[in-house]
Amino acid sequence: MNRYSRQQLFAPIGEKGQQCIRKKHVLIIGAGALGAANAETLVRAGVGKVTIVDRDYVEWSNLQRQQLYTEDDAAKQLPKAIAAFAHLQAINHDVVVEPIVADADARVLDRLVARGRPDVIIDSTDNFDVRMIINDVSQKYDVPWIYGACVGSYGLSYVIIPNETPCLRCLLEEVPLGIATCDIAGIISPAVHMVVAHQTAEALKICIHAPVNRKLVSFDIWHGQYRMIDVQKLKKDDCPSCGKTRTYPALQYENETKFAVLCGRETVQIRPAQRREREWTALISFLQQKGIQVVQNDYLCSFTVDGRRFVVFSDGRVFIHGTNDIQEAKKLYYQYLG
Repeated sequence: MNRYSRQQLFAPIGEKGQQCIRKKHVLIIGAGALGAANAETLVRAGVGKVTIVDRDYVEWSNLQRQQLYTEDDAAKQLPKAIAAFAHLQAINHDVVVEPIVADADARVLDRLVARGRPDVIIDSTDNFDVRMIINDVSQKYDVPWIYGACVGSYGLSYVIIPNETPCLRCLLEEVPLGIATCDIAGIISPAVHMVVAHQTAEALKICIHAPVNRKLVSFDIWHGQYRMIDVQKLKKDDCPSCGKTRTYPALQYENETKFAVLCGRETVQIRPAQRREREWTALISFLQQKGIQVVQNDYLCSFTVDGRRFVVFSDGRVFIHGTNDIQEAKKLYYQYLG
């Protein structure tokens, strides 16, 4: 039995469209609620390759809406990209799934898109800075991307086609894209899946070279509100991302250690200037000599000191949970890990 038979019966796709889908590569940035659902839908649809980039790990608070993950993933503190890979391979082993545990910064995304040349990028992050990086790398390499965001019962989606539609930077001064985070305002699962429905439908259109919806979609699923906004007139000739003279400002980065408060979370992330594989044995020995208990898996280790929980990833990144104070985080980082 052809596993895609029902999808092929849908006239706009058909057998020819399914063959096109099988040859495509989708890059998903973020493996939280939007990312996990986007990945599962596209893997079930038979996309040839799905690359998933995420910096985080599975926590218990994720399980209410991030339906790809399990209690076992949370108990093991598995990185989301790794947990997603395991579940997606069990769903459809014919699809190539590439998990990347990394912070989606300018260097990472520039290299990934230049090397992998995806056919479409799906935004599944909750970080506006990362979205601006996606926006610029999309314009630089002429790859369409699909913006998506949701919080509470509200959601947004918009398809950006380089050289044709306004980019995200064009919209910033005209359209209220900034919304609260789910850590502050909460989130219900139906809002997640409504955004994902729009994102994956447009991704499939791109995969089969069908016309996409060029209007910005917004909705409040709790209150039954739905709007489509024509934003084509907002494209700016002087936009530094998609205009006539492009500088791609979000792709400029400095070679220094970065300290940043994670959006909507009482957590500071530290990203070392030079990426390196962390030497677990020496680190764990150092911590144990100080009487600190360490929990470890193949991808990260965690420990708690002074009421602050550290999570150290194999690429050198560190989360310090329990504080929004960057100065405190710096002191703790250099005291225990610097």
